Amino acid sequence: MSETTASAATSSALPASAPAASAPAASAAPASASPASAATAFATPAGVVIGESATPRGRRARIALRGLQVLLALFYALASALPKLIGHESAAQSFDELGWGSAGMYTIGVLELAGAVALLIPVLQSVAAIALSLLMVGAFVVQIAVFDGEYAATPLILIVPLALIAWARRGHNADLVRLLRRGA
Repeated sequence: MSETTASAATSSALPASAPAASAPAASAAPASASPASAATAFATPAGVVIGESATPRGRRARIALRGLQVLLALFYALASALPKLIGHESAAQSFDELGWGSAGMYTIGVLELAGAVALLIPVLQSVAAIALSLLMVGAFVVQIAVFDGEYAATPLILIVPLALIAWARRGHNADLVRLLRRGA
């Protein structure tokens, strides 16, 4: 049984009048918290528990995920979008070979830069990861069809952390839908 489950089970076995000091030290939840909220960082006003672990392991996972998002955002902004947006010779040559010219190059550059920025905005993180994954699927197809698969592994490798971010941050999609409905 995990530490979180054990502390939740222990705290549910305590009577409601038991002092907080009798709860195990591993439990980060206040004495009046329910067992479900002992393993979560916060709950919404409606009482729906958000899956944010209050354990040190959960905190480290959130920090690692955020670090991964920052690294991917830097990669997409600086290494991928910037050469396209400044019209670097290598990017221009690739897009000319595709037959897309500078319009295609700037369009892809803007999409990558927008995705990089959106990876850092909490309400857009999951959608940005999905959009960038779709862009990488397109890049993979182009690498196979036009460039004989020379760099086909790169888009596939990038899809893995993007899929992880999209799944881990999927809870923000409901917030985005609420914002869009409120604005409409």
